[in-house]
Order: sequence, then C-alpha cells, then structure tokens
Amino acid sequence: MSLMEAVDFEKGGGLITAIAQDAASGEILMVAFMNEESLRLTLEKREVHYWSRSRQKLWHKGEESGNTQALKDIFIDCDGDVVLLKVEQRGEAACHTGKRSCFFRREENGSLVDVGVQIFDPDEVYKK
Repeated sequence: MSLMEAVDFEKGGGLITAIAQDAASGEILMVAFMNEESLRLTLEKREVHYWSRSRQKLWHKGEESGNTQALKDIFIDCDGDVVLLKVEQRGEAACHTGKRSCFFRREENGSLVDVGVQIFDPDEVYKK
C-alpha cells in the first residue's frame, strides 16, 4: 500500500494535519494542513506544499519568504489522518511571524511568554 492510499482525507473533510519537524534537531517547527494535491506535490518534488485554509489555496512553503522546507522523511499515524514531515528548514524561520518555530509562546505562571527567536521582520518580507 502506498502512502497516498493509506491517507484518510475523508475524515477531515479533504484535509489532513501535517506536523513539520526539523529532521536534524527534532524541533517541531509548525503544524499545517494538506490536501491530496499538496501531499502529492510534496512527495513528487520533495519540497513541502500545504493547503492554506485561510487563503483556500495551495501553498508552497516559502513561496514568499524564501524559507522553504525540503522533505527528508515522512511518517503517517495509525489512523491515516496525520503526517509527520521530517524536513530540512531552508532559511532559519518556519513561522510567518518571522520566528524560527510557530511554537514560540510558553505558559509561565498563567501567562504566555514569548521565548522565540526572531529571524526576520514579517512586515518587510510580506509587503502587501
């Protein structure tokens, strides 16, 4: 059975959850969504593509920022509705906020504290 055959897109209304993890360090970089086309492109090109729920379109990671993700390995969960993408983060930032990881806020004593490393200014990168 191929990965594409094992994935259950139906359960999530055509989308699956995708967790991007730095292949070298193990750091979780981001969580996004994939549809069948984005997963197929990711497997074919070995460059990660996602489905943007907010923009309702296919999204090649780094298409605007240049911070792309090269696919190194891929795993599927037991239910077939989540993939773990082990990636080489090209460019230091994975998050659209300009941080290294999307997981830059830590709970401390009831408050959220920004513990992230700012790599770039999103206002400069995503000029609109």
